[in-house]
Amino acid sequence: MNPQNRNSIRGIASLLFIALLVSGCATQPESFDGDAPGFLYGLLHGFIIMFSLIGSIFTDYRVYAYPNSGLWYDLGFFLGTLLLLGGGGAGAKRGK
Repeated sequence: MNPQNRNSIRGIASLLFIALLVSGCATQPESFDGDAPGFLYGLLHGFIIMFSLIGSIFTDYRVYAYPNSGLWYDLGFFLGTLLLLGGGGAGAKRGK
């Protein structure tokens, strides 16, 4: 391995380490609202993620709802995004 490749790998590894270190400090305050978005809202928000992303560029609109109900909202958001984007394997060729 030449020295230029080693420096590239070290640089990328350093950036990833710093990103992980900084993201480890991020927290989300507890929700005090009893009517926080749940699974169905997560599903809807995941499905309309592209529109929300475009809206967030021009306005003060969040792509991800806060406060939310946690795991159920996250699961719905994930499934809604998969439905919109095709699940990742929709275009895969099947071997015979």
